[in-house]
Amino acid sequence: MRFIVTAYLFFLVAWPVSLVVTHTFADGFDSIRSLLDDADMVVALQLSAYVAVWSVIINTLFGVGISLLLVRYEFPGKRILNSLLDIPLSVSPVVVGLALVLVYGGRNGWFGPTLAGWGFQIIFSTPGIVMATTFVALPLMIREIVPVLEEIGIEQEQAAESLGASGLQRFWRITLPSIKWGIVYGVVLTLARSLGEFGAVKVVSGNVLGQTRTATLAVEEKYLNFDPQGAYATAFLLAMVSVACIVVVAIIRPKNHP
Repeated sequence: MRFIVTAYLFFLVAWPVSLVVTHTFADGFDSIRSLLDDADMVVALQLSAYVAVWSVIINTLFGVGISLLLVRYEFPGKRILNSLLDIPLSVSPVVVGLALVLVYGGRNGWFGPTLAGWGFQIIFSTPGIVMATTFVALPLMIREIVPVLEEIGIEQEQAAESLGASGLQRFWRITLPSIKWGIVYGVVLTLARSLGEFGAVKVVSGNVLGQTRTATLAVEEKYLNFDPQGAYATAFLLAMVSVACIVVVAIIRPKNHP
């Protein structure tokens, strides 16, 4: 079984990723250097980082709150809400992008004309990219925190409440330290998912060079324009950020933590 699992991971993950690395450095560091010398590519990388950071922040705040709601409280429709949170994992990102266009886009969107009248443009701008990216990464933080909350129970919080601790004090001193590693894992998964999002971003961004083109869109564009070295280099940078986060978490994680 270990051989089967190892072979499966090798052919599905390790081999393709190693080929990207090999092709990236086929000519040394020239591809990376030329990539960083391209002003439009620098803007694309900065935009991807900006969107990923905001996606992580929004999903962390929302994920912690909704996880506490699902675990600590009983209310009508709880199972339906729990099921709806998994929709981003089951719906194609392209469908997500199209749905956002129908709601917030142009003259035919539900809220598009109103927002345009107020001076806000959602679709084909950075806010639309942030919304699409946040949506597709929505469940990742929640699915990391909920099992931790269920495992730690509420005994410590009840004891603190009996001693006069307020709700905010219980959260900062008991709940948050208990779920911090669930949050860390959720941040890593959300960051990786946000950096690699393509389908929904392609629909809502407009792919304007130097404005709304993200790094993932640049990978496709470079590959289709017969610049495989640039595509490999961009993909390598995106992959290395995610790998670096995983390695850092593995290093700083306590040994007695599962």
